[in-house]
Amino acid sequence: MTDIRFGFFPLTVDDVDAALAFYRDAVGLTVLNDVSGNGWRWLSMGTPDQPGVALVLSAPGAGRSPDDAEQLARLVAKGSGPGPIVFATSDLDATFERVRATGAEVLQEPMDQPWGPRDCAFRDPAGNLVRINGTA
Repeated sequence: MTDIRFGFFPLTVDDVDAALAFYRDAVGLTVLNDVSGNGWRWLSMGTPDQPGVALVLSAPGAGRSPDDAEQLARLVAKGSGPGPIVFATSDLDATFERVRATGAEVLQEPMDQPWGPRDCAFRDPAGNLVRINGTA
């Protein structure tokens, strides 16, 4: 079998700075790379305990044609991004309170799910669905 691992997870946002604040200050990721040029910017963010795995945030126009950027911007504005983005933490209650304290839109407080995990849900500033699973 081939050696394969998760690497990068792209996520389009309408405001890279607002997304940076949410994923850094609320979720707890660190900036791994911040690249810009020709009117675009993308950030890769991750955690020290998962080297080589990163969430990559970019605006609709980053590396795309104007037509594609316009269509993607409309989807982002509707909150129609991919998802949910799912994180895991050993302290769900503390993580939930930290994220809620930043003013993030709470969709679900921590609760046991019939499919197994105890989790909670938020929307990031661009409207992307973010779930956080508790781990034992």
